[in-house]
Amino acid sequence: LYNIAVQNANIIIRHFAQFFLNGFLMWSRLGIFRVRVEHFDLLCYNYLIKEAFFMAIKDKVLELLDDNKGKYLSGEQLADTLGCTRGAVWKAVKALQENGYPISAVTNKGYSLDENTDILSLAGIKKYLDPDRQGLEIEVYKEVSSTNLVLKDYANQGVPEGRIVIAGMQTQGRGRLGRSFFSPSDSGLYMSILLRPDMAAADAVKITTAAAVSVALAVEKVSDQKPDIKWVNDIYINGRKICGILTEASFSMESGGLDYAVLGIGVNTYEPEGGFPEAIRDIAGPIFHERKSDMRNRIAAEIINNFMRLYDSFEENSFYPEYRKRLLWVGEKINVIRGSEKTPATMLGADEDCRLHVRYEDGREEYISSGEISIRKA
Repeated sequence: LYNIAVQNANIIIRHFAQFFLNGFLMWSRLGIFRVRVEHFDLLCYNYLIKEAFFMAIKDKVLELLDDNKGKYLSGEQLADTLGCTRGAVWKAVKALQENGYPISAVTNKGYSLDENTDILSLAGIKKYLDPDRQGLEIEVYKEVSSTNLVLKDYANQGVPEGRIVIAGMQTQGRGRLGRSFFSPSDSGLYMSILLRPDMAAADAVKITTAAAVSVALAVEKVSDQKPDIKWVNDIYINGRKICGILTEASFSMESGGLDYAVLGIGVNTYEPEGGFPEAIRDIAGPIFHERKSDMRNRIAAEIINNFMRLYDSFEENSFYPEYRKRLLWVGEKINVIRGSEKTPATMLGADEDCRLHVRYEDGREEYISSGEISIRKA
């Protein structure tokens, strides 16, 4: 609880600082005054507020370096643009370097962010967001316990839908049926989206299936590979799982509908150092076998763009044709798994409610809305 409280306080202070910093930058350009972080005591003695302002300046420095990736910007240029001192810029760059950003510093040239870097950042993600998605509240972290857990806490505080949390690592990543979700540092992309849809509980599966389509379209766009979807929500490339999706919801006892839903998405962008754990080595795989510049930021933005577009037209089931087209194992012999029980069947497809359509060996047909499936090996 203490960690959550501290995290929430930092987020509130960060947004507060960003709001005022934007105002300071405008006033500075007009020549009204110049913000100097080392003299900030004249404005506020609160250490946390000062720290939050420094974090906001650090974000602005990263944004400018990211916009000019591979090019050198002098400390004076950055200071003039941000309305702060060169010392504040230097402190921000040092902090970013300590956070893992490959920023080179050369005397008489300035600072440059390596153009081949693939570190998640808010500025990097926003570059690829559609214009009508720029206003989304997005928080990007190097590491969290679980992006779903962070957003569920927000949801219980009444935060409106559209808040997104993205991380490069999870220490308590979770998958379906209470399983852990392998979420190592610097190789994957882990994100959650807070939703408050006006829909019945029975339709919640559409959130998950629309997300599966969103991920498949995003990965295909950036990789030229065609991902498939294993019912209900796993994304596969060449027989390997590259993405898992977990939707957690809170239901209203009065209306029977959703109070909120938290959509969690985990993407294996690259193979982690040392490979995947033995338990999932024969199942999991990466999208790419070599690192690519800015790829995780691009994938995150593409998923957001795709999902929010499909979410806006949920009533039309606009995601369904693409979902059906990408379904794995249609016409194949499978096992329907419910708890410890496996029932042989043939997969016939999925209906518009995303229920699995199967035919059992005795000729019976059924539409299934929960459970798991596996391919039957010859």
